[in-house]
Amino acid sequence: MSKLDSPETNPLAQPLRLPNGSVLRNRLAKSSMSETLGTYDNHATPKLVELYRRWAASGVGLLLTGNVMIDRRALGEPGNVAIEDDSDLPILRQWAGAATDQGAAFWVQLNHPGKQSPKGLNAVNLSPSAIPFREDMAVFFETPREATGAEIQDIIRRFGHSAAICKKAGFSGVQIHGAHGYLVSQFLSPHHNHRTDEWGGNPENRRRFVMAVYAEIRRQVGADFPIGIKLNSADFQRGGFSEEESMATIHALVEAGIDLIEISGGTYEAPAMSGAFNQPQKTSTSAREAYFLEFAEKVRATVRVPLMVTGGFRTAHGMNAALRSGALDIVGLARLMAIDPDAPVALLQGRESSQRVRPITTGIKAVDRMGIMEVLWYTRQLKRVAEGKNPRPGESGLTAFLKSLLMSRWGTYRTQRMRA
Repeated sequence: MSKLDSPETNPLAQPLRLPNGSVLRNRLAKSSMSETLGTYDNHATPKLVELYRRWAASGVGLLLTGNVMIDRRALGEPGNVAIEDDSDLPILRQWAGAATDQGAAFWVQLNHPGKQSPKGLNAVNLSPSAIPFREDMAVFFETPREATGAEIQDIIRRFGHSAAICKKAGFSGVQIHGAHGYLVSQFLSPHHNHRTDEWGGNPENRRRFVMAVYAEIRRQVGADFPIGIKLNSADFQRGGFSEEESMATIHALVEAGIDLIEISGGTYEAPAMSGAFNQPQKTSTSAREAYFLEFAEKVRATVRVPLMVTGGFRTAHGMNAALRSGALDIVGLARLMAIDPDAPVALLQGRESSQRVRPITTGIKAVDRMGIMEVLWYTRQLKRVAEGKNPRPGESGLTAFLKSLLMSRWGTYRTQRMRA
């Protein structure tokens, strides 16, 4: 370990104060991954408590849950947790305490999938407009129905109500999922949002929804409770959300008082967030590891809000170089934390993790092109950790896909039966 990377001088190990005054113990965050460890009627479980207790013990500064839904009628996957009322407060308090009792900040990522939900899981999928997925993905996703004005207002209220319950349960903050093609992202994107009312038609109207969601959450949780957002730098789709629109959205959110912005990019149709999307990178960008670091530099040049970048980091050197550059304040790790839950122990001491993230493929071109194995394969590793086991980094992508497909179909069936 060099003197530069000793625990005392390691940038990853330095605390960070957020605008609302709360302090993160270091600059490492476990970014959101979909756990699908809830019950099929969408309640939290002891497995989530075990999983986050293991992660918090690693010394990581900030933990973000994956895909907690604000409405049981609008699920992204079977086994999502949904927070609608106080009925689950006892298990939610255990879940929150598993991390906060060990000194980690623990935020709930609140989400609504919009149209990005498997066929048959929900009775109906809502979106800003009734725009179908591209032809090869239409096998998995139905064409949504355009949301009414009343439905939009109900969704906004639900975001705020769910956040208030999270605060009551003892979580440290919440994050709005505004990336990766889910509902907030759909409203922002001219590819998905063809509305001509106050919720669409121009960039200002398209971002009206996310601004309303933020305002309602802030109204219900107060000024001292951290609110962050995960936002695409771009959709990487023709006619989609652009860097210029992302920058304008960031400026609006900063002016409104957002506490942390996590920068990501892409959708299921163009999964740039996982590296699975064939988006060409300059040699200099690849050497700097993070997928979205150049955009973070542009944001940092115009605003001072704390920035988190997730995606592409491979080494402690790359993480620390990014922090020293001043382009970001927090390094987000996701897939590495799935195959090495104890990675922060090494990274905070200036050492490398014993594991390396690798591309996950099945050999089935249509499946690999969608990048869904970057969700399904890693979700299986999370289940192992939640059961008190170690991950299986060498597991076959094809085996994981087939088993995940069977479990998804079974989970969809069970979810439907529980709603009947």
